[in-house]
Amino acid sequence: MPDLFARLLPLLRRAAMGLACLAAGCAGLPPREPQPPELAIPVSAQTELGRIVAPFNTQPDELSAVRPLPQASFALDARLELIRRAQASLDVQSYQLGKDKTGLLILRELRDAARRGVRVRLLLDDFYTGGLDRLLLALAAEPKAEVRLFNPFVNGREHTATRWLDFFTDFKRLNHRMHNKLFIADGAIAIAGGRNLADEYFLRSEGANFIDFELLMAGPVVPQSARIFDDYWNSDVVYPLQRMVRAADPTEQLVAEFDLATSEAHAPWPDAPPESDILSEPRLAEQLARGELLWMRAEAQALADSPNKALGTRPPGMETLARRWYATMATAKSQVLVISPYFIPGDEGMERIRAARARGLRITIITNSLADSDEPLVNVNYNRFRVALLQTGVELLEVSTQQLKRNTQIRRLLRQARGRLHAKLALIDREWVLLGSMNLDPRSERLNTEFGVRVHSFELTQALLYAYLLDDIEGVYRVVLKPDGQSVQWVGTGDETNEVLDDEPDSSMLTRLQLLLFSWFVPTDQL
Repeated sequence: MPDLFARLLPLLRRAAMGLACLAAGCAGLPPREPQPPELAIPVSAQTELGRIVAPFNTQPDELSAVRPLPQASFALDARLELIRRAQASLDVQSYQLGKDKTGLLILRELRDAARRGVRVRLLLDDFYTGGLDRLLLALAAEPKAEVRLFNPFVNGREHTATRWLDFFTDFKRLNHRMHNKLFIADGAIAIAGGRNLADEYFLRSEGANFIDFELLMAGPVVPQSARIFDDYWNSDVVYPLQRMVRAADPTEQLVAEFDLATSEAHAPWPDAPPESDILSEPRLAEQLARGELLWMRAEAQALADSPNKALGTRPPGMETLARRWYATMATAKSQVLVISPYFIPGDEGMERIRAARARGLRITIITNSLADSDEPLVNVNYNRFRVALLQTGVELLEVSTQQLKRNTQIRRLLRQARGRLHAKLALIDREWVLLGSMNLDPRSERLNTEFGVRVHSFELTQALLYAYLLDDIEGVYRVVLKPDGQSVQWVGTGDETNEVLDDEPDSSMLTRLQLLLFSWFVPTDQL
């Protein structure tokens, strides 16, 4: 882990420079130009995908069709297959698009789709677009493509350091981000879940990779999702790329740079996934080639925060996705299993947990260990609640690279990279599945916007229990109370010895001390 103290000084310098920028008067957001709302193109039997999903859109029971995507290779393959088969529209919404093999490949395929006449709408949160402006301008130069930015940066867009200046000087606004992830092809098939469009979310990174989850969807839940996309696309906090970025160079030069950056040399096509996934289902390409989708039928509902959540005020009647999720969890009769990479229950969450335990509910929480969290400050704040959670009878599990790699298959997939949890799931009474982009932490509840899907399906729940071995999970440490009942220890899984540790696994005392000191300066509601 990098020396956190060494990182503090540059941050302070940036803050000082930001204050100087503020005093000098930095440019603010440009005025919005009135424009008519632009809406999703409805599913149509005139497209191949529309014809294939037609049976799911004409059933009187109004059930949707869903298929889990627990494996990264199948999730990326499904996106690429849908992009190449799209004939009318592609609506893509993401918190992050990497300037890496995966992000560049997605950009190239979207550009190619636009050139064959598909309307492409790409909506990105602006926090991670540093270094992408020229590539995005090249995509937006295509007549059938448009790029918009959520809550954009105004000043110093070209470099990370100068973006930090803008962040500090306009913190109240820029601290609100769009964390949603959504992909819709021809208004027919959608993908929702936790994956961003970058290497580490598809097991293509050499440093660290995420264990994640997404859901393929068809039927009534897709137009629901499309309406949510439209709400964001046309909202007051979203700006067309060209309103924020001006390129001095001619379009021809931008296109040439795009062609080079997204060439096969820099954005290679991934290896084909196996013939069938962990649930013995064939690749999406094979199902589409047959012209039929043998998916699970289920009641499904797409839900999201209002994009106006980013304005920092909550209009009367605006209900957050977090509150809807908590209300659904409160209906549990026997058990709740929560998977969240970043978990901070807070005092209010602890009250909900105590009330649920008093009703006899079994509660299991799976999150990242300190050593394998990409947001260690979140982990430190979660640690404050660990003893209280265990004292109420919650089963607490922490994902660890060291434990994961005791499984031969996972070790082969991760190679030398670390393995981190990024899936956001809740399984309720083995009947309901909540999934999407939302973590169970204050940032998701109060600051970021989130997208999620609520599915009523025993079949889907059972598939997830099988795919992730949740009834007998390995690759984790079980966190338990010590005999004194006031402190914790970690019990390994997946081998004969099941070692017991009294200190945070795979982390040094110095690292823990550094994080503790830093946590004093970062309010919990910012995590």
